Amino acid sequence: MTAVVLSPEHGPTWSAGDRAPLLRWLIFTGATIFAAILLWRYGLIRLMIVSDRTYLSSLIALIYVGTSLHCLWRTIVVSREGDAGRRVAARIESGGADVAALDPSVVLPPGLIAEHIRDLAMKARTQGRGRLDQTLLLRSLADRLRGSNGFGAFASDTVIKLGLLGTIIGFIIMLAPIAGLDASDKSMMKSSMGLMSDGMAVAMYTTLAGLVGSILLKIQYYMLDNATAKVFSRAVTLTETRVVPALERAHDLAVRA
Repeated sequence: MTAVVLSPEHGPTWSAGDRAPLLRWLIFTGATIFAAILLWRYGLIRLMIVSDRTYLSSLIALIYVGTSLHCLWRTIVVSREGDAGRRVAARIESGGADVAALDPSVVLPPGLIAEHIRDLAMKARTQGRGRLDQTLLLRSLADRLRGSNGFGAFASDTVIKLGLLGTIIGFIIMLAPIAGLDASDKSMMKSSMGLMSDGMAVAMYTTLAGLVGSILLKIQYYMLDNATAKVFSRAVTLTETRVVPALERAHDLAVRA
């Protein structure tokens, strides 16, 4: 197959903004921690922990922290892939990569996009004639870029359902004393009112914790999904405008020769 080196004329632009997802996550998490410190300072978090006898609010908080750390890990991974993709694009656009003759021995910055380009080159060598269709390979690349991002939706759904579970438990605690309530017994009335108040606190605090946790997780994973989509979009643009045409042109030259 005749070697064809890409020219640096037209192609995708990979800017330093591709490394911004981690910075956005840090800013968002910093604001969240600041809000939590204020709530703790005014005793609201301690009040929630003491009032929630089911400890579902504390469980929701632990799930939130663990899921946020998972989001941090995935954000770092996506940021690294964006960085690696930018280096691959720069090398190809400068004519430093012979895409038409690309094989595992050709050194490209390591990453999923470089692996995708190598897979395209291998497919071009083995398929022979015909247009090089990368649809299935792009689906594979998208799945690998997304990785375990779907865990965010699962965790967000879990915390809001735990909040609803706490709501149900709280109403059960609140309504349980009514069945045996004797209006003439003042001590029983006082005890029943205390139980009803405890049940209402459980219902309200768990619902609040579930809703807030779900919203904050959705925001984090929205930013992560948006960053992942940008990396994938730039990879598609790079391969469609540079790699695939070069591979097809090299095949045509080889056929004519």
